[in-house]
Amino acid sequence: MTRSKSVRKETTSAIDRRGFLRTVGVGAGAAGVAAVVGGSAAPTAQAAAPASSGYRETEHVRRFYQLARF
Repeated sequence: MTRSKSVRKETTSAIDRRGFLRTVGVGAGAAGVAAVVGGSAAPTAQAAAPASSGYRETEHVRRFYQLARF
């Protein structure tokens, strides 16, 4: 009879493990959907930024290049 109890115990823990993994999978899917939905609004905000906000080689940058010997 001891053997049947250990088999039952292993089956129960396997079901719990499966339930946990299923929950994690659903959570990951929900996070992916949230990233896609939330990510669609970000390009709109970036499009409003001025085009001149890129790299500029100013005097202090030139000085850094001289000191670093680039």
